Amino acid sequence: MAVTQLDLTREYRLFRREINRAIERVLESGRFVLGEEVGALEKEVASYCGATWGIGVSSGTDALHLALRALDIGPGDEVIIPSFTFVATAEAVLYCGATPRFVDIDPTTFNLNPERVEEAITPKTRAIVAVHLFGLPAPMDPLLELARHYSLLVIEDAAQAFGASYNEKRVGGIGDAGCFSFFPTKNLNAYGDGGMVLTSHSDVADRLRTLRAHGSSERYIHRELGFNSRLDEIQAAILRVKLTHIDQLNEKRRSVAAAYSRALKEVVQVPVEPAGSYHVYHQYTIRTPKRGRLMEWLKKRGIGCQVYYPVPLHLQGPFKYFPRTCLEETEKASQEVLSLPIHPFLTPREVDEVIEGVLSFFKAL
Repeated sequence: MAVTQLDLTREYRLFRREINRAIERVLESGRFVLGEEVGALEKEVASYCGATWGIGVSSGTDALHLALRALDIGPGDEVIIPSFTFVATAEAVLYCGATPRFVDIDPTTFNLNPERVEEAITPKTRAIVAVHLFGLPAPMDPLLELARHYSLLVIEDAAQAFGASYNEKRVGGIGDAGCFSFFPTKNLNAYGDGGMVLTSHSDVADRLRTLRAHGSSERYIHRELGFNSRLDEIQAAILRVKLTHIDQLNEKRRSVAAAYSRALKEVVQVPVEPAGSYHVYHQYTIRTPKRGRLMEWLKKRGIGCQVYYPVPLHLQGPFKYFPRTCLEETEKASQEVLSLPIHPFLTPREVDEVIEGVLSFFKAL
């Protein structure tokens, strides 16, 4: 590829010395599981996002799953989620024995539409999972108002949105629990799997610590059936290095996104940034009815691009039979979205190549 969707080697080359020192620090300590690095990272991420506690776990999927369990979501409960999201959002609900209720999105933001959320609430509804898709915060104020009115919990799926903010509050620290993924492709990324749950409820934090360690808060004493889901020390040390640079890296993403939007807004639907929202562009996702032909055009020119997500969850095997509202906007979006290369290390030449690739397609029509 002339311009790749993502290039993690450039990030490593830039921060090589800091990262290598952090890894060596862990190796020399002889402590590899739930040591000082994890504890420090938990405090640093919680402070950054405005939450009281952070609990490091082994993946973003586990963050969602254990957060729901710690909030006592289980069989007989319904959880409102979008269908236009990564599968982990729905998996986590099913892992708890609860029922996902799929709700439609806003066609311009791709996030949950609060009007459709209210229509979907039933006496069985216990929680809303607000996904901050592609790095854009979900509409938290109306969702929180619905939660207050109907006595519901709000869990933030902030896997794609580390550093994003809504009305000057960083995502992950707004709802009852906030869940992050540190998968290598994420804005704040490890060199393997990792995740974290944030909460300001002490009882939820305590239960999360128990659930991640085989249901044990005291060695060899198990209060409940738990899981082996612990963020390891090496990943935590790497993440602590990258956390010190995250604002700068997100600003570079925003700069690339701004260049794309200025150049492409007349030919495709470009991402929006509603008032009060700070978008961190985990993905830069455009929308066009000519998606298939444009994608083929770009790939022939060596320009990386990807569809997130080609098949909504409610149309896939494990989820076909669960409750849903009308999902017309979700199904339309899945046929028209396309994500362009976006990362902090794109060069001006590469940005221009992507722009020219898209514009040349529409000129050739």
